[in-house]
Amino acid sequence: MADAHAIQDLTPRQRVFAIVGASSGNLVEWFDFYIYSFCALYFSSAFFPKADPTVQLLNTAGIFAAGFLMRPVGGWLFGRVADRYGRRNAMMISVLMMCGGSLLIACLPTYATIGTAAPVLLLVARLFQGLSVGGEYGTSATYMSEVAEPGRKGFFASFQYVTLIGGQLAALLVLGILQLLLTHDELVAWGWRIPFVVGAASALVSLYLRRSLHETTRESERKSEQAGSVASLLKHHGRAFVTVLGFTAGGSLIFYAFTTYMQKYLVNTVGMSTTTASRVMTVCLLIYMLMQPAFGALSDRIGRKTSMILFGLLAAIFTVPILSTLRGVGSPLMAGVLITCALAIVSFYTSIGGLIKAEMFPVEVRALGVGLSYAIANAIFGGSAEYVALWFKQAGHEPYFYWYVSIMAGIACLVAFLMPDPTKSGHLK
Repeated sequence: MADAHAIQDLTPRQRVFAIVGASSGNLVEWFDFYIYSFCALYFSSAFFPKADPTVQLLNTAGIFAAGFLMRPVGGWLFGRVADRYGRRNAMMISVLMMCGGSLLIACLPTYATIGTAAPVLLLVARLFQGLSVGGEYGTSATYMSEVAEPGRKGFFASFQYVTLIGGQLAALLVLGILQLLLTHDELVAWGWRIPFVVGAASALVSLYLRRSLHETTRESERKSEQAGSVASLLKHHGRAFVTVLGFTAGGSLIFYAFTTYMQKYLVNTVGMSTTTASRVMTVCLLIYMLMQPAFGALSDRIGRKTSMILFGLLAAIFTVPILSTLRGVGSPLMAGVLITCALAIVSFYTSIGGLIKAEMFPVEVRALGVGLSYAIANAIFGGSAEYVALWFKQAGHEPYFYWYVSIMAGIACLVAFLMPDPTKSGHLK
């Protein structure tokens, strides 16, 4: 492992390998996290029988804890580890925890075998995964921004969302293959375990790649009293922290609105079949993934602040028209075009989201600042996007959700306009 001072001397090939190593873990993390949702249809009855109300409560608690509570905890914990003990160590622990969580789920006995202990152990596995995912974003975003070639940081950092979206697509692909090869009964009986084994094995590959990564911080920086300190972060960099919260709230909300929630929107509101909606979203997500490097490279030319302002402004203007038009669209092709246009707007943010956050904090609290601020805003606004959308729909005021997303995008635009240019802060060269 090379010292931090050697990072500036890395060859382009070494930098590419470092990006691949860091982003591989990101892909595995999100594959494992998404595969739980996609496979729940097949294994839920094995762990959560309707006849047992206690088990139903455990199911609800597990989803809440993993999806909301554990992400901010993971952002804090792994941010502190990354700032005090190195980015490489934090990323290795993160992917190892995800591996353990997936392997535990793959091997778990069912409720019929060990009773209530089965959903309890499933809850534990989900807590590990939620903690791991919560910590992965800040550490990988920080590492990729530090190791990326100066002048091309936007392009290289964009691969974080390439792999994040790629993890979701890989989960869909694996499940699709299993659905072709196995019957429904086989998937319910044992086939659902296969994706979790795949995820655990992939995590071990990522762990191997991350072992040889160059550390990007110096020992003196890690030994600083301020390293990984929440008190120091809020006292000396409170404005940057609030700024990141501001544009991440809008960014996370619109990201989940046009990705995770959109498939349900196409079925429940637009009136598409589940199969058609799945196909539309798969194509849109693939295009969205491929757009990230282009928008990241664009930020290298026009500046990160300009990209963020364009994101907020365009999202505030076009979210309501796009979602309103989608309601009456009968053609899957036209729906795909509209969603792709929305995702292109979101790409101004997602392609550089991790990088622009990293540029706002000094090295001793960078991973903590990025991870904690992102996790809090993501949990509150991104994680609740689907619930808020469905609540407005049930109340008979679905268009209110469109305006809610637009308003939050407008706030993100205002925050981006008022913030200092992160590329001129001197925090990240």
